[in-house]
Amino acid sequence: MLEQYLPILIFLAIGTIVGGAALGMGFLMGSRHPDPAKDSPYECGFEAFEDARMKFDVRFYLVAILFIIFDLEIAFLFPWAIVLDTIGLFGLVAMAIFLGILIVGFIYEWRKGALEWE
Repeated sequence: MLEQYLPILIFLAIGTIVGGAALGMGFLMGSRHPDPAKDSPYECGFEAFEDARMKFDVRFYLVAILFIIFDLEIAFLFPWAIVLDTIGLFGLVAMAIFLGILIVGFIYEWRKGALEWE
């Protein structure tokens, strides 16, 4: 049984060695010329004025989730459109149900005011 896993272990060992060698060469051979401009915090050309760990409004996350949902919808629509003539009516009904559920969720978010930004 061990002989089945031996190629995987060899692959992991070689990968670890190559990755470690690349990191080691970077640390050993890399140039170190620090200057104040290079070491200064940079955010849009001016000094940071707030804490980086400030809390975000929940609506930011709702918009992000909506973006992911509709991005995935597009990712499902392309392969579906390519094979629509092969899968026929069943594929059309399945995609109609899928889009219907997404539209209901979108309308819910819209009515709750998640898309309104102040």
